[in-house]
Amino acid sequence: MKNFRFAIMGAGGIANRFCDAVGLIDGCEICAIASKSMDRAKDFAARHSLPAAYDSYERMLDAEKPDAVYIAVTTDSHFALAKLCIEHSVPVLCEKAMFRSRAEADEALGLSESKGVFAMEAMWSRFLPPVNAAKRWLAEGRIGSPIMADMGIGFRAPQKPDNRYFSPALGGGASYDLTVYAYEIMTYIIGLPVVSSDITAISAMPFVGTPVDAEEIVTLLFEGNVPAVLKSTLLTSPDENLTISGTEGKIVVPRPHVGSEAFLYQGGRLTEHFIDTATKNGFTYEIEEVMRCVRAGMTESPVAPHSMTRDFASLCDRIYAGMIG
Repeated sequence: MKNFRFAIMGAGGIANRFCDAVGLIDGCEICAIASKSMDRAKDFAARHSLPAAYDSYERMLDAEKPDAVYIAVTTDSHFALAKLCIEHSVPVLCEKAMFRSRAEADEALGLSESKGVFAMEAMWSRFLPPVNAAKRWLAEGRIGSPIMADMGIGFRAPQKPDNRYFSPALGGGASYDLTVYAYEIMTYIIGLPVVSSDITAISAMPFVGTPVDAEEIVTLLFEGNVPAVLKSTLLTSPDENLTISGTEGKIVVPRPHVGSEAFLYQGGRLTEHFIDTATKNGFTYEIEEVMRCVRAGMTESPVAPHSMTRDFASLCDRIYAGMIG
């Protein structure tokens, strides 16, 4: 079988990690990098020994005809570049949050579905072994019936209005950077339909003077009357744990978006401690999923489906519609 050829759009820091992950996968390679700056593209290509560099995304698609593109630019450009790839019939793996609104998600993913071109949000954490250990324990009834859940995520971002975390022009905000993890991990592990949700979102205006969200608390009610509280912030460093409490125990996953452990408590004592010692770079799992799905002729992944991305985009619409401050 021929090597699966990825091209990359965007020469930022996260693209370096993607390159490192591809290097760990047999039968996979990166054929080219494109950036708005040719100097950045050439520097990136030299650093990773890539054969081609471009300062035009469209020219790269036309010249290279890759098997898929990894979009690693800031959030403001995700929609346009995802559409560009799909219009060129090139499968897409796009960094999170993939879109800023439900309208963007519907347009781009609708195009993916109508053209039969694979598209996936790069929610790599859904593929991590500790997250899947927690999902398996819950499905097996190891903590009985789920009663409630919560997850916190955040850090103190540089308090500057032109920083990508707070810049509206770059698609900044806690929702696109952090809440996307909390929502898409929690809904995956719980595995039940969300029947309602409440949101409290705080604007960054009082802190850095920009109209993006600085933090939010999202309460989800899953089918069966199971509530979950999601807390995200760009203003401080909270405890970053995911906890699911049930009738017979609880599951705790420290830093589930990046972590390597999961803990199972039954009857008030620790009964199982999962430690991931195999993963070298967590991006490998989502890359292998793209390869599998594309080769199978699929338009979406069952682990990170279009519905996941659409649902979170709808939540973002509500966050911005009801922001306080």
